[in-house]
Amino acid sequence: MSTVENETDIGPNESDTDTEGTQYLKTDNDRPTEGSTDGDLPPSIVGILEDVRHEEQGEEDRTFSSRFSTAYGNTLDQEEQESSDVINGDVLASPGKERPSSADGSFSIPDDTPSVQNSILSSTGRYPHISGRGYSPSPSLRPFDRRFQARLSQSPLNSPRPSSPAFLTNHSRHPSALSQLVHDSGDADTPDAPWEVVRWTKLRKMSGQAFSEIGKRKFGRPTCIAVSASIAVGTSKGMILIFDYHQNLQTIIGPGTQAVESGSVTSITFSADQSAVAGGHANGAIFTWDTTRPAKPLSQIPATDQSRLHTSDHDGHVSGAAVLHIGFLGTRHTALVSADEKGMAFSHFVSRNMGAFVRSIKTTRILGRYPETSLTGTRPKKPSSVLAFAPLPLGNAVHTTDDMGLVAMLTPYLLVIVSTIPVAQTQHKASRPKELAAHSTMSAALAWFPAMKTIADDVAIDAPSSPVKLAYCWSNILTVLDVHEAEVSEVGVKDKTPELRFIPRKRYKADEAIVAIQWLSRSVLSVITVSQQLIILEDTVLQVTDSSDMIKKHIYHVDLFSQQLSQLVEKLDEEDTSMHGVVADAFYMSFKAYKGRLFLLGFSDISMGTMSNWADRLLALMEEGSFIGAIELATSYYNGEGDKATVGLPEDDASRHSVVEERLIEMMSASLKYAFGKNQKAGTSKLGDRQLKELATACFNACLSIEDMEFLFDDVYTWYSDDQVEALFLHILEGYIKNGSIRNLPPSVLKDLVGHFVEGGRDSELEEILCLLNPVTMDIDQITSLCKKHRLYDALFYVWNQALGDHITILKDLLYLKEDQAHDHRSDRDLFRTMSENPASKVFPYLSYILTGRIYPTGEAIEETKATMAKAEIYDFLFSSGRRDTVMNESSSNKMTLSLPNLRRILKLDSSSFLSMLNEAFEDSFLNGSNEIPNGQQRIAELSEEQRFGLSVNRQFIISVLIEVIAPPDFDGKDIIYLDMFVARNIAKFSQFILLPGSTLQRVMVELCTYSDEETAEDCQLSVEYLLSVFQPPDLPSMIPILSDAHFYRIIKLIYTSEREYALLLTTCFEDRENPQAIFDCIAECLKPRSNLSPKQIEDIHNVIINHASVLVEAGLTRAASIIDAFAPDLHTVLLETLNDDEHAQFQYLREVLEPSEPRKAADETPRTSLNQNFVEQYVRLLCDYDPHHVNDYIGNLQVGDLRLESVLPALESSGIINAAVVIMAREGKLREAIDRLTQYLRTLGAALIGLLDGVHETPDAANAQETSDDLTTSLQKYIRIGVWLCQSQTKSVANLKGKATASSRRALVTDPLRTDEELWLDLVDSVVQVTRDVGDTLESHLDTESATTNHPIDSSKVLSSLRTMVQETFTALLTSTTMPQANDVRQKDLSFLRIFRAFLDRVSLSSPSISNLRAVLSTIFSAYSYEESLLDLANRLLDKDLFVHVAEVSSMRRRGWRPLGQLCEGCGKRVWGPGVGGGIWDAWVEASQGGNASGSKIKATRGGAAAKGNGKGKAAARVEDDVAEADKAAEPDLEEGKRGNLGPVVVFACRHVFHRRCLERMRVSGEESGVEGRGDLEFSCPLCI
Repeated sequence: MSTVENETDIGPNESDTDTEGTQYLKTDNDRPTEGSTDGDLPPSIVGILEDVRHEEQGEEDRTFSSRFSTAYGNTLDQEEQESSDVINGDVLASPGKERPSSADGSFSIPDDTPSVQNSILSSTGRYPHISGRGYSPSPSLRPFDRRFQARLSQSPLNSPRPSSPAFLTNHSRHPSALSQLVHDSGDADTPDAPWEVVRWTKLRKMSGQAFSEIGKRKFGRPTCIAVSASIAVGTSKGMILIFDYHQNLQTIIGPGTQAVESGSVTSITFSADQSAVAGGHANGAIFTWDTTRPAKPLSQIPATDQSRLHTSDHDGHVSGAAVLHIGFLGTRHTALVSADEKGMAFSHFVSRNMGAFVRSIKTTRILGRYPETSLTGTRPKKPSSVLAFAPLPLGNAVHTTDDMGLVAMLTPYLLVIVSTIPVAQTQHKASRPKELAAHSTMSAALAWFPAMKTIADDVAIDAPSSPVKLAYCWSNILTVLDVHEAEVSEVGVKDKTPELRFIPRKRYKADEAIVAIQWLSRSVLSVITVSQQLIILEDTVLQVTDSSDMIKKHIYHVDLFSQQLSQLVEKLDEEDTSMHGVVADAFYMSFKAYKGRLFLLGFSDISMGTMSNWADRLLALMEEGSFIGAIELATSYYNGEGDKATVGLPEDDASRHSVVEERLIEMMSASLKYAFGKNQKAGTSKLGDRQLKELATACFNACLSIEDMEFLFDDVYTWYSDDQVEALFLHILEGYIKNGSIRNLPPSVLKDLVGHFVEGGRDSELEEILCLLNPVTMDIDQITSLCKKHRLYDALFYVWNQALGDHITILKDLLYLKEDQAHDHRSDRDLFRTMSENPASKVFPYLSYILTGRIYPTGEAIEETKATMAKAEIYDFLFSSGRRDTVMNESSSNKMTLSLPNLRRILKLDSSSFLSMLNEAFEDSFLNGSNEIPNGQQRIAELSEEQRFGLSVNRQFIISVLIEVIAPPDFDGKDIIYLDMFVARNIAKFSQFILLPGSTLQRVMVELCTYSDEETAEDCQLSVEYLLSVFQPPDLPSMIPILSDAHFYRIIKLIYTSEREYALLLTTCFEDRENPQAIFDCIAECLKPRSNLSPKQIEDIHNVIINHASVLVEAGLTRAASIIDAFAPDLHTVLLETLNDDEHAQFQYLREVLEPSEPRKAADETPRTSLNQNFVEQYVRLLCDYDPHHVNDYIGNLQVGDLRLESVLPALESSGIINAAVVIMAREGKLREAIDRLTQYLRTLGAALIGLLDGVHETPDAANAQETSDDLTTSLQKYIRIGVWLCQSQTKSVANLKGKATASSRRALVTDPLRTDEELWLDLVDSVVQVTRDVGDTLESHLDTESATTNHPIDSSKVLSSLRTMVQETFTALLTSTTMPQANDVRQKDLSFLRIFRAFLDRVSLSSPSISNLRAVLSTIFSAYSYEESLLDLANRLLDKDLFVHVAEVSSMRRRGWRPLGQLCEGCGKRVWGPGVGGGIWDAWVEASQGGNASGSKIKATRGGAAAKGNGKGKAAARVEDDVAEADKAAEPDLEEGKRGNLGPVVVFACRHVFHRRCLERMRVSGEESGVEGRGDLEFSCPLCI
């Protein structure tokens, strides 16, 4: 971003600036508006603003055209080429697919919402016995469930009908690319903006005097600045230079005084009346000066020698501590506050005592402590400094804080606000925000904004004022604090110090640390970040409005705090989140603001900056050539969308509008001149079409905002029309009409708009446009002829209704549109059937809208009085008996007169649509029969006869007329059916308004049952349901055959239910194939225990189910099984017999019965005695075929006797489910048979595995041999575990029997025969070893015969390892089962394992002459036990190690000591530790820690009054480190309290009571003595816990 640097005088114009610092831009009427420019701005900006003010002098061309013609002319030709074909391509070209015309644009959609005008809801909710229904596939077949919808309706809120989907597309307009320059308040960066955020002016004359080599040698280098009516610059040689705003050096302060001997000026400030200046120096001294008499200081506050701090009561800055901050209090020259680099702050009050020349100074310390010599054992203090400091300046509004002398100070830890008058008192404290990131940059800044009047009349006494505000920040967190006076509850207390409330209002988080803050105005903040970024914030929302890079300004900054705060900067410990990464340099002395201007002290110059206001930004856009962006930006300013405070615009709308509106119109006028090449001075040519479209869009938005449509159509449109590009303007206009922004058009523009659409062939879109405009401004004759010519009947209706209030003329024209064709050879019905796309079909949605009080076709509500009269006119037109028509009689060729010709004609057009429209109109309260003209605007006597008739029409009259008119021979059966449906529905909904004889209703019901079209069957049944809700036929049972022939099963069900004919009801449900689920609901409802049916009724229902069993299972197999099992389990056999030809269906049926998918509700079921064994056995057999993996789970859940083994065993064996068979045998006690079958199957599996190994190279599926081998091995493992389970079960049973035997029983010997359980184990072990041996032999033979290079498809080692694991597990289970503990938990000698093992060896020796195979098996068995032993030994060692670690940790924690319950001695009540106890405790703790105590079992007395730690119950422990930290954290020790004397050591017991040792000795119980080191043999016990 470029920087404007001008050498100019900067003298302030005080008349144009208020005391708050807000500048004003003078307009033509001299209205002061909050802005940022006045007479002392650089000449170039003043010249531009003067051009804006000289429009009346004929300089408009120079202002808005010539200034940007050069910049914009280079890109003009290129933009014209890019958009030269817009008119032909985008605007006038016809669309690829023409939208439907209004003739076929109306349609109806299903809806059940009420119409407007207090209508009655069309709902069947009050008829509980009428069942719900769905819509038929075609809307025409459900005429009474639809709502007519015009294609232009926008679904108003008072008529919640859905909109037509044909008009939901967005009419988008391409915005100008330059519109992106419109300011967004939420965006901090505007890199593309052509204006400058701040216009900087380098003060060259001032900089030359201060920064030149001569100046540096004479005055020293500038170190700080202060800005008021003058500019003060402090130097490194202790001098202060005073410049006026013409950059003249007025005064040099300091030469020849002690000030030059006090070091550099480190801080500087002006008094409130700007006549005095104060400076703080590097050695701690402060001088105040009268700017008019600089030879001698007004007062001098010297630094205090550090050696006198403890011997004198005098307060002040320590010598050598630089005064970093200084400020005057209020209006006095003799009251100051200051702060130094050591973290101390003081208030200074200078007064005259002895004569006029002798002054006394009262200095009060308000923050910090003097540096002290470090004492041995004292706790080190945290380093501190005053990072930011400022007294509250005076505003132009009276405030409570004016007499309090408020000072705000920021340290690395706290925000402190202190009132210094009348005495120093802390008003508010706040700690650093928790949101600060760890290791962030340490920086701080603050700035006050005083109370200012919020109105222009500053003289007003009771003028409201803005609150006092303080903006402060730590690192990157900025907070705004509002200061309010608290309400005083006590009345009449005058001398009471006012109470203040400090309320944090907003918080802003920057991307980096903030180092300086200044208020530009009441609502605008400027901040400098550590990377020298200038950020502008609006106070109301604390959002970034602008930003600028200041790195090139080279702002002067100094490292003032890093040495003092070095302990707070992290060194190596990055895990300590309380430490900072770095301490930022100080910028506060170089960044100042005064009356809306910014002042910067750089390393080589001084600059002044002014915020660019709204006018500057607009002119910058215009000068760049972005006139469209300028118009859009001005529009956003007018609407208040931008940052008003930042750009200097008033907050109130009226003032802002008056300022911006004139400029906006001027810019549009100048832009139009430039765009169309009329600017002769600029020498420009006309712009391209794209730019013209963007300009038109910008002008539309601007004129709509300022509500000046006259300028839009008289000026803007004239430019486009004169240049013959009005199509561009009209194209943009179209979008604004469609979105409702523009409703009124001048006649000339409307005429051109109509021609524009007609030429483009866009008749349908033209109709839409016409219906969205206000017809009052239209030429009715022109629009009528146009609409008729192009069949724009929606627009025709709209114009006549709204402009003339005529609702009949166009309706009649449409109905008789083809009257001249009525005399051809076709009948009326044939004629109208060929008019399916005839515009006459639009009468139905039109009538629907008018009769429900809506404007057609927009859907907006009609005003109540107009709506009533419109409805009366329509009803008179349709139903007036006075209307007659003469037609030809087809049979006799004679003329005949027919009544109600309009009604008959519209019925012949489409009777179903007409009745549907009437169904919607019946919901309107107009037809209730008691219509009155609202508000007494007209009396009935003043109405015409037609209007009075229309007001008298009601529902009864309409239905009577329709019944008379819709009758043969003029109407066929389908029309009569539609009428019957209409009557049946509405008599149910409006029974209080409609009364018909029973014979008529009976006829209606019969006609509905004799429909001829299946597509209307559902509608007819629904209508009969409506009718039966209010009408009871005299002989309803006689109607059942008619209803049955019509298949009205819902109605028949209702009849049978009311008559309690449940068997017939269920029969009807079976006959109703459209609703099969009703069968199950009917069975459940009829057979539930609470139905109270008689046995005869239940038997009849069972017979119906038996007779329709096949229908029941077809309706839903699983649902049938569930229902029958719950309510009629005796019928399972019947249904299963029905499924004899489908075993899978039987399986599904039985699964739902025996294993239901959902839990049953027992309360509504018939209780079942037990499972049918035949069903269970059949289900198991089917499971073997359809779900063999589930057989085991199911059988495991059965009880003994639920199935017979011989019935299911063949199926289990054929399916290979041996484990299930074994479980069944074991459950029946056939363990011997179970083991035999199991061992036989094990051998079969072993043989299969051997066969696989032998033929693996010959099988064609050798690739899957490994997978097959794994499956066989897994099966072996599974069945071996089943055998182990059987043997263990038998062993437990035998053990229980042995436990009950008498003690005289003989102990078994090794040579005794095997018991039954032992034989089972022997057979299992023998089978497992045999399989392992056979497979092992086979593997060895293959390894011997195959070469080493042969790649065997099966992993032999894996197979052999798995088999040996089986043997190992089997022997382990055997050993565990036969060596279990016996009675009384005493392990007895049991020889079962030895006997089994002996028998096993006998068998093996018989079958294997060689012992080599047996040796391998035995080695595998025995290796298992050695492996288990090693695991146990390792686990024991790990447990012992963990136990030692935990015990050591507990012991270490116990030796740490105990935390006392309180801070007072339980004996004497005096303070033992904490605040006020003195520093001796800390010394004693340090001494005890250095001395150490290895065992921690003794008490070591110290002179300081502490004791070492102990770990016994009676041993004492001194205060632990945590307690010390807690005490130090609580408060700072009082030195005076610590000088009272030594109270002796402290003793803390395990119960956490604390005593002085001296108190314990006095309370010692006689006889309890033991040795204590150094003090005799005494052992203490807590006297409170004994």
